[in-house]
Amino acid sequence: MIGLVYRAAGAIRRRFYAHARDHGRLGEDLAHRYLRRKGCTVVARNYRARSGAGEIDLVAWDGQALAFVEVKTRSSEEYGAPEAAVDAEKRIALQRTAREYALRSGVEWGKTRFDIVSVVLRRPVRIEWLRDAFR
Repeated sequence: MIGLVYRAAGAIRRRFYAHARDHGRLGEDLAHRYLRRKGCTVVARNYRARSGAGEIDLVAWDGQALAFVEVKTRSSEEYGAPEAAVDAEKRIALQRTAREYALRSGVEWGKTRFDIVSVVLRRPVRIEWLRDAFR
């Protein structure tokens, strides 16, 4: 019986420490709260396309526009700004996945856009929202 308790405590401890070190997940949580504070309605998190084309971190309504949001998180800007990591290949994958989402949810493509939320986890945390980042 005591062995079961120790195994469960170990699993919980490993899960907690893994989450604490997971910058991406922490950045997504911060971006989600940030967008909600700015008036957006987040309708999906970590949306994965059925086709396997990719994943969209956040999908949110910002007024009349449906924003597909890529969240990039870094512990510092020592190696460049987080948003610089969204290259052409990533953009293509996001667009493919976004088209599938829009088609499945009946949203006109003209009412969509691609945003990037850049999170730097230094003290204080810096969050920057780049609207319509792909144009």
